[in-house]
Amino acid sequence: MARHRLGTLAIVTAAAIAMATPVSAATLVEVLAAAYNNNPTLNAARAELRATDEGVPQARSGYRPTVFGNADAAVNYTDSEFGSTGTTYPRGVGLSVEQPLFLGFRTKNSVKAAETAVLGGREVLRDTEQNVLIDAVTVFMDVAQAQAILSLRSQNLEFLREQVRAANDRLSVGEGTRTDVAQTNARLSAGLYEYSAAAATLTASNARYQAVIGRPPDTIGAVKSVDGLLPRTLDQAIAKGRDNHPAILAANYNIDIASFNVKVIEGEFLPRVTIEGDVTHRNGSSSGVTDSATILGRVTVPIYQAGEPDARARAAKETLGQRRIELDFTRDLVRQNIVAFWSSLEAAKAQIRSADATVEAQQLVLSGVIEERNVGQRTTLDVLDAQADLLLAREAQVVARRERVVAAYSLLAAVGDLSATKLGLAVAVYDPREHMRQVRDKWGGLRTPDGR
Repeated sequence: MARHRLGTLAIVTAAAIAMATPVSAATLVEVLAAAYNNNPTLNAARAELRATDEGVPQARSGYRPTVFGNADAAVNYTDSEFGSTGTTYPRGVGLSVEQPLFLGFRTKNSVKAAETAVLGGREVLRDTEQNVLIDAVTVFMDVAQAQAILSLRSQNLEFLREQVRAANDRLSVGEGTRTDVAQTNARLSAGLYEYSAAAATLTASNARYQAVIGRPPDTIGAVKSVDGLLPRTLDQAIAKGRDNHPAILAANYNIDIASFNVKVIEGEFLPRVTIEGDVTHRNGSSSGVTDSATILGRVTVPIYQAGEPDARARAAKETLGQRRIELDFTRDLVRQNIVAFWSSLEAAKAQIRSADATVEAQQLVLSGVIEERNVGQRTTLDVLDAQADLLLAREAQVVARRERVVAAYSLLAAVGDLSATKLGLAVAVYDPREHMRQVRDKWGGLRTPDGR
């Protein structure tokens, strides 16, 4: 009966470790799709990029005229000793137009800075998408690991309860000792605590899963391998990350933005040329009805501006230097992460091979110890120790498989290739260019493209 129960436990445990997929189980691909659609951090990053898009029409407004209307009305009472006495009601309306012709290249450079900020914002969004997907992978695998370990410890309790019953039966027929009963009861108590700890870990993992994915966890299903998307060598991974990682690309764009900002401020030292037009209509005064129109060309040459733009120009140049330093730091950080995740992935593969061999060996050991105990060559303590070693090996096997999956997806993110498109997720992929096309050339309007 013990051998039969051991065989049943081995089959159930193997199924738990392999994370076999029930019909209704949520696969990792489905969970990633849910995170892509529902994660609040990712949705907020998309909204932030749409706000950044609006910087382009703001900058382009420097090419366009400004138009103001004005109206005035007054009561004018006059009492003069020369006989001019009376009340008049002067009033008028007017229209003013100002069209900038030259602003020291500030508009041109402002537009370039705004367009570059949009490109950088898209890379920031891509980096956020990678981080959200990595969080989704991590919480999915944490739940999978917690469920598998809880299942293993539940099966361990069943095994230990069977050992307690067997020890009591042997004691009742005079073949066992009270020591055997005490040992099995002690191990059962420890097993109950370990089960409670595993249940608490699963509860915490479920809470984290719901926060990231936006819904409670289902039964954990299949895990999609991304090995085919990974570079073949470490050098290839480093080269790809250097050219493709969104954090590096965003840092490059930040340098360009800072350079354009320097040019915008330097443009304040150049002449400003505008053309201005005014049209007015007045009546109600002593001079009767008057209409006038004026066109004025104006050139403004800055001579001294109290040193304020000078200070801003110097600060902008320091910011440009800062952005260059940040690019170097980001490159080093990306390279560090690639090397670390590559090493973690290789270590996890080796750990899985070791864990698989250890589990197979410990299963044979437990079977042998039970047989030897049945013929009086081993003690109940030997059986309990062998079961404990097998449980540790199986849990190590679960942890190793979790680490392998997380390391593979983390490496894919480290080279900048973790995205809904690369993974083939069944989602409507968010296109950040669409909003930009909708607002780039807008001359006015308070409503956003979605009608708000």
